[in-house]
Amino acid sequence: MILTASHTTTYLYAEPVSVCHTEVHLAPRPHPRQRVISHELTVNPEPAFLTSRADYFGNQITIFSIQESHQTLSINSWNEVEITPAEPPAADLTPSWEEARDPENEFVFRSPFTKKTEAFAEYARASFRARRTLLDAVYELCHRIHADFRYDPRATTISTPVDEVLRQRVGVCQDFAHLMISCLRSLELPARYVSGYLKSGEHSVGSEASHAWCAVQCPGFGWLEFDPTNDTMPNEGHVTIAHGRDYSDVAPVTGVALGGGEQMINVSVEVRPARGI
Repeated sequence: MILTASHTTTYLYAEPVSVCHTEVHLAPRPHPRQRVISHELTVNPEPAFLTSRADYFGNQITIFSIQESHQTLSINSWNEVEITPAEPPAADLTPSWEEARDPENEFVFRSPFTKKTEAFAEYARASFRARRTLLDAVYELCHRIHADFRYDPRATTISTPVDEVLRQRVGVCQDFAHLMISCLRSLELPARYVSGYLKSGEHSVGSEASHAWCAVQCPGFGWLEFDPTNDTMPNEGHVTIAHGRDYSDVAPVTGVALGGGEQMINVSVEVRPARGI
């Protein structure tokens, strides 16, 4: 399936901004199931400086500076990708979850938006019974998060601690990805955060903005992805942008501005099949 993904972020400032420096993760990441056909990034006002490079995790990061006075900043990313669906491995071919533990892996350590505590391990253990296959255990954890937690975009912000999400049982896709990662890492299972987009549709939860899910490392099969917000393993409706330890590594837009006063931020995302497909 070929998908187009449009992502527009607009900053409206109460006062003029004289200079801003911005970093964006908005380019799709190639992987075996995702071929990048095209990527276009448009910034208005036009930057005085713009460059792209690979970050530590191999994601494309674009850095730009605007050095003229402005009260509106618009960043638009337009992408076209081809997604090749693939069935997950048979559960009984994956190792037990105990065999998949790797306490020295960098994706097992805590990170700014995740935690490793007994509370997360305790929530996870209901799914991780002794000698259960990794795929079965993680899929059940994904299902339980989907069933136990309520999606509400007004309930949290990106700064809401993940342990508060665990207590309150409410949040959005970033919260649920951080929650699932915290559960997995608390059992010494390598897990990473994946950012991207979700194909628009009435049954797609979280498609109106950047989406997030997680992946667990499975010996012999690589990284297996799970979307607890939609209780699924991403297949052909998810567009991958970047992956890292958590949101702090792959935020779509970050930066600093000199001046501006109060600001409003508007974000719109649309993902559709291309060419009438």
